[in-house]
Amino acid sequence: MEIRHLQVVAEIVRQKSFTRAAETLHLTQPTISKTIKNLENELNVEVFVRDGKAIKLTDAGQAIMNYTGPILKLFDQLQSELHDLTYLNKGHISLGLPPMAGANFFPSVIKSFQETYPGIAIRMVEEGSVKVEESVASGELDVGVVLTPVDDELFESFPVIEEELRVIMHPSNALAGKQRVELAELAEERFILFNSDFALHNRIIAECRAVGYTPRIEYESTQWDFIGEMVAANLGIAMLPDTICRFFDKDKICSVPLVSPVIPWQLAMVWRREGYLSRAAREWILFTKDLFADSSLNRTNLR
Repeated sequence: MEIRHLQVVAEIVRQKSFTRAAETLHLTQPTISKTIKNLENELNVEVFVRDGKAIKLTDAGQAIMNYTGPILKLFDQLQSELHDLTYLNKGHISLGLPPMAGANFFPSVIKSFQETYPGIAIRMVEEGSVKVEESVASGELDVGVVLTPVDDELFESFPVIEEELRVIMHPSNALAGKQRVELAELAEERFILFNSDFALHNRIIAECRAVGYTPRIEYESTQWDFIGEMVAANLGIAMLPDTICRFFDKDKICSVPLVSPVIPWQLAMVWRREGYLSRAAREWILFTKDLFADSSLNRTNLR
């Protein structure tokens, strides 16, 4: 049994005539008759009988008709939803963002996207880069923003943000008056880091070890603003991207460029190379790729 069989049965019942049903469905009467005959042969029942000039449903035909209305209604709803999804009138995207990127770079991006596609809902998950990458790889998230480098065999990607880390410290720190700070000079400092769900956690530890020491980690957090508050309380030093450092009160926190080495903070939008990606998610990728590639769009507009 096919949907077209039910559509023909319903129209014959509505029109009370094979001839008029053929006209409204833009079919020939022999085609209508053949469709009903094929249905009867498939089900091994009669659907219609003639009572004089009138056409009536058999008991089997009435049973079919009882289900035909709800089935056709659901089919119409399915076609409508598929149309909306195809033409981006509706849909949803699951997006993973590290807290620093989510709070400071993406609100205006999301607003611009939803002004263009108001029917598409965005579910945002704020996690560290490591967690976001794992969730995109597992298919739990459609797309995510992660710290580079990324696994090019597993993910497709494009860059979205490129900055460098700065050292933040209490103004009373002996290094606060310097024009720049080398990583080796921080060997005796107490470090405040993001926890291990964040790619910066392992990146900073690895860079410190590369210049000859393992950092003394006093505190860990998942929130950049709380890290700033701990630095302002003189509980240790931290490393954060340039954009984040601009938010802090200069009377409470001193921000100094980090050199030897410079540690980049480069974020990329990633999605799986293999697996299903919805039309809405594909459009998000195209939209944001164009937005971040626009050299005329300064960083202020992305905050």
